[in-house]
Amino acid sequence: MQRLQKLMIGNGLLVILAAMLSGFMLGFGLIGGLELYPGKIVEMPYYGTAEGWARAHTGGTANGLMIIAVALALPLIPLTDGMRKLTAYGFIYIGWANTAFYWFGNAAGSRALSFGDNPLGATNLLGMIGFGLAFAGALLIVWLLAHSAIKVLGNK
Repeated sequence: MQRLQKLMIGNGLLVILAAMLSGFMLGFGLIGGLELYPGKIVEMPYYGTAEGWARAHTGGTANGLMIIAVALALPLIPLTDGMRKLTAYGFIYIGWANTAFYWFGNAAGSRALSFGDNPLGATNLLGMIGFGLAFAGALLIVWLLAHSAIKVLGNK
């Protein structure tokens, strides 16, 4: 179990690192570039919107913390070895799928909220990939959380 926990914590930290890197994109969007020294801003290319990068920054941090929290709680959830492994790898997948969703959503007019075009804008390959990964992750997280909650609450 400790190996799974370390794997989850390591991936959770890397998901948070990706979220921190999205903070650079957020800053570039808010001030138009990178400040080299007070008053001297050099234009930096970036894609997406400041709002989208704010979501990537905060959402990614929350996803990384979620992975770490589940890793620390894992010994308290009465699961079979196979289910424990599925839970660990499932939450790692969810964290990275959501990271891809945020980053790819910034590259698609559709914000990766659908496979096709939607009222927000046109989709593209990155938008379709981001949506597909996040949709599968959304289904997986509901199932894993419900299953784990039932096991914890049902174990007296």
